[in-house]
Amino acid sequence: MEHLLVLGKANAGHQRKVGLNERKCELLRRGSGAGGEQEPKPRGLCRVPLLPLCLGMRRCWRPRAREDTSCCVGSSPGKGGFFSIPSRFDKTPASCFCLCQGRRQRRTCSLLPLRCEALATQAAKNNPPLSSSSTGTSENATCRALAETSLLICLKFSFSPDANAVSSGSTKSATAEMEALLPGLSLLLVLLAAGWGSGALAAWATFPGGCELVQNTVDCTRRWLSSVPGNLRGDTEELLLDDNTIQVLGNVSLLTYHQLRRLSLTKNRLELIEPGAFLSSQGLHVLSLADNLLFTNYSLTAAALSALPSLRTLDLAGNRLTEDMVSVLVWNLSSLESLSVARNIIMRLDSSIFTNLTQLLELNLEKNYIFEIDQAFEGLQRLQRLNVAYNYLPCVVEFGLTQLKLLNVSNNVIEWFLALESDDLFELEVLDLSHNRLLFFPVLPRQSKLHTLLLKDNEMSFYQRLPNGTSLANVTVQFLLIDGNSTNVTTVSLWDEICHSNLSSLRLLDMSQNQVWYLPEGFLAQMPSLTHLKLNQNCLEMFHLSEGDPLAMLTELDLSQNQLEELGAEVGARDVLPNLQLFNLSTNRLRVLPPEVFTYTRKIATVDLSRNRVDLCPQPAIAGKVESPPCVDIRGVKTLTHLSLAGCGLQGLGGHPFQGTSLVYLDLSDNHQALSGNLEWLQDLALTLRVLSLRNTSLSSTAVDFSAFNSLVRLDLSGNSLTVFPTSMGVLELRSLDLRDNCLPALPMDVARTPLGKSLREVYLSRNPYNCCTLGWWDALQRVEGLHVPDGQEVTCVYASQTLSPRALPEPILQSCRWQTADLALLYLVLALPTCLTLLVAFAVVFLMLKEKLLKMVKSRCGVSSSY
Repeated sequence: MEHLLVLGKANAGHQRKVGLNERKCELLRRGSGAGGEQEPKPRGLCRVPLLPLCLGMRRCWRPRAREDTSCCVGSSPGKGGFFSIPSRFDKTPASCFCLCQGRRQRRTCSLLPLRCEALATQAAKNNPPLSSSSTGTSENATCRALAETSLLICLKFSFSPDANAVSSGSTKSATAEMEALLPGLSLLLVLLAAGWGSGALAAWATFPGGCELVQNTVDCTRRWLSSVPGNLRGDTEELLLDDNTIQVLGNVSLLTYHQLRRLSLTKNRLELIEPGAFLSSQGLHVLSLADNLLFTNYSLTAAALSALPSLRTLDLAGNRLTEDMVSVLVWNLSSLESLSVARNIIMRLDSSIFTNLTQLLELNLEKNYIFEIDQAFEGLQRLQRLNVAYNYLPCVVEFGLTQLKLLNVSNNVIEWFLALESDDLFELEVLDLSHNRLLFFPVLPRQSKLHTLLLKDNEMSFYQRLPNGTSLANVTVQFLLIDGNSTNVTTVSLWDEICHSNLSSLRLLDMSQNQVWYLPEGFLAQMPSLTHLKLNQNCLEMFHLSEGDPLAMLTELDLSQNQLEELGAEVGARDVLPNLQLFNLSTNRLRVLPPEVFTYTRKIATVDLSRNRVDLCPQPAIAGKVESPPCVDIRGVKTLTHLSLAGCGLQGLGGHPFQGTSLVYLDLSDNHQALSGNLEWLQDLALTLRVLSLRNTSLSSTAVDFSAFNSLVRLDLSGNSLTVFPTSMGVLELRSLDLRDNCLPALPMDVARTPLGKSLREVYLSRNPYNCCTLGWWDALQRVEGLHVPDGQEVTCVYASQTLSPRALPEPILQSCRWQTADLALLYLVLALPTCLTLLVAFAVVFLMLKEKLLKMVKSRCGVSSSY
């Protein structure tokens, strides 16, 4: 059984008009004539994969020349109209206008965008959609006039909310109005600058230039310069003029700098470079003109650039340039080796854009609006690095750039990647197809040097067999490329197409965030050099490990966030992943692992088993059960240093589960029943453990002794029920401590004087019910030099049901706290002293008044004679 996939474009003879963002599907079953349509599925959900027989009619990047007689998508030849392309860089759609324009006598029409950028953002939100209008059969002169004034028309749209359409007849008047507005706008900008930056301008006038000189480099960044300083050293080789207000680079601006090699004018208001500006600096190698306004006078600027025979690097990013403007600007720059035209409004590339750049090694086209590439790079025989990320490419077919070493087409809308069927050796080393809409594993070159393949965040799956048991082994798929009057049929078997590709040098494969639920047999056998394999966030239900596996070189394996219920391994296998160092199995459905699996991975250092339902061996005996529940045994794995068991539902850890290991990092967070009142089961790690996380483990203050863990430098106790600060922590020399979300009313008053307080460099304290009247420890911590409290602004205390900030307590509360915390013995003494004094005085008065009588009474009783 065969299925036929149709892709291509509708030519002028077709009655169907295909919109730019329209997804038309047509399924042609040979012999049946059935048709169907498939809606796109939401990402991130594991679903039963269906063979996507309808891929939509797309314009693909392919290296064959073709004629385009249609002025814009959806219009007949010679017609023009408005349409919109949604922008992925902002929420405002980019308004575009289709115009007829003679193009080097080769193309009759092209798409000319009018991207209004910031000036039209608000107007575009408030205005009704522009209605489609027809310009009729436009004369060439009118077309050229429209092309030259397109940006002025775009500005007019911004300032004229009531305008709904622009016809060719009103173009001249619109242009005249805008040209009349421009002097006023310029004057307004000058006035604003004069009022806004008067202080800065005055300072600059007081100190002319104000630039910094380091060897032969002059830095004039952010000096509010409106022109190039003329009083700099004549032997300057590098001149940095970024972030200034220069609008024109005149013929005499660089007259005295004959040795200039590098010039940067990034983020100015540069609109014009006069033709003779570089005549005295023809040795310039690097020129950065990014983030300016070069679209306004690009023809004159191009004449200036043509006088640089030694220019190697040119940055034109962020200048609102169209493809035609770029073609004019770089036409005579045959010496260029690196070119950046990123963040412009380029929509379509053909062979006329980069014709003369025969020495180009690196080309950056990211963040444009490119939806079609037609033979644009075929003349760039030395091109090695190509970046077309963040565009609108729907597919890449017949890819044949054999000299290319790095290709970045990430963040497009690519649904398939088909390399040219050829036995030629491709120099390709890095291919980035991440963040696209790939449906199948890309059809790669048969012979290449590919070592990095990035396929993250796509919609890929394999279709050799389906979850319901259906076999598609005998099904072939044909791609029918319709291009005008020519038709090219490519037959591909989508489940074994990778067998035709030589992936022996591949070292990194990232297939995360896809719809992969199984790997075809022999898939990984083609990658004997693979060291990093990322399959996280897929729909895998099983992954099999076997002795003598081709992944003998693998050092990192990420299977996290899948639906794994079993990790298969051959019985008695003793050579499983011998070089594996990082194994991530988090967020699956695993309950057990193959016996001694970590023993055979002789170099394993990091294991993440978090968010699974696993237990550690040995398990405590359960009454009524003969067999112990399944568990994971990591005892004796000497190379293991990092282990995460967060959220595994561990219960009542006991015995010696970490015996024979040298763990440095241990995460036991979110295990509410893991701690059995003490930490004796951790004693095997007392000498090696440096990072311990016990977050959200229902830890209380009773019987918690940390004094044995002298090597700890980071401890996380957040999210527990601590009511008293563990005194055993005072002897530790931690550098980071997390006490958030507990029930602590206070910390020890002498905490800053303990070894803990002297060694701490970071402590988290928020979300505890501290007592506002016992904040002496807080003041002491604030005085510790080098101690940082990242959540210090969130720390609060409680006083009489009020939640207050300890940094600014009201004076009445401070006075009340002083009375509450005063020494009661001293208070009682002060209160009793007046009473004691009063009684003493009364006794003295009574004694003096009754002195004679008392003496006679005493003498009479004692028998002593008296003189009286």
